[in-house]
Amino acid sequence: MIDKISSWKYAEDYVTEPEVIQAARRSAEELGVEAITPATGNQLALLARLSKAKSIVEVGTGAGVSGLWLLSASQDSVLTTIDDEPEYQNVAKENFKAAGVTPSRIRVIAGRGAAVMGNMAESGYDLVFLDADPEDLESMLGSAVALAKPGAGIVISHALWRDRVPNPALRDDETAAYRQAIRNFGDSEGFIASLSMVGDGLLLVVKTD
Repeated sequence: MIDKISSWKYAEDYVTEPEVIQAARRSAEELGVEAITPATGNQLALLARLSKAKSIVEVGTGAGVSGLWLLSASQDSVLTTIDDEPEYQNVAKENFKAAGVTPSRIRVIAGRGAAVMGNMAESGYDLVFLDADPEDLESMLGSAVALAKPGAGIVISHALWRDRVPNPALRDDETAAYRQAIRNFGDSEGFIASLSMVGDGLLLVVKTD
């Protein structure tokens, strides 16, 4: 282990982000919205492609950066994206349109993630991606599991939370929320869970039952 930081940066810089997603990223910066890194987006696209995900749920629309990455994996996938900030979603819609994504492939819902997911079809989705505020994470996990089909993926962004999660001395609520989610999936039967260091960390889970 010579230099993990250099290795992480090398992996982050490996990806060349498509121009349409770069444009969405610029929109996010103008809004003051934190978007996933290009390497994180690329990993999401890879997961969506490998799992042949057709029906995808995303909590945390932002300016559409992660949504565009998820949709880039297939021409047949449909994304349901949820956010409680309609202003962000309006910008995301423009970015989806500019990227040539047809309206039939996008369903944009304004509202709190847990509340919206609680009214969606159980076991109806191939991939569930959570990129929301950490204080909302615990309330969304049950719904995310319920929405996922057997064999589907659940992916949680910011799983290492500013590199705070590995440090047991750090016990603030946000760090504890991610740490607990990692522990819960890792200790529970019916799931295969793995941690990726890409971006701010991704918790990757497959629902086996």
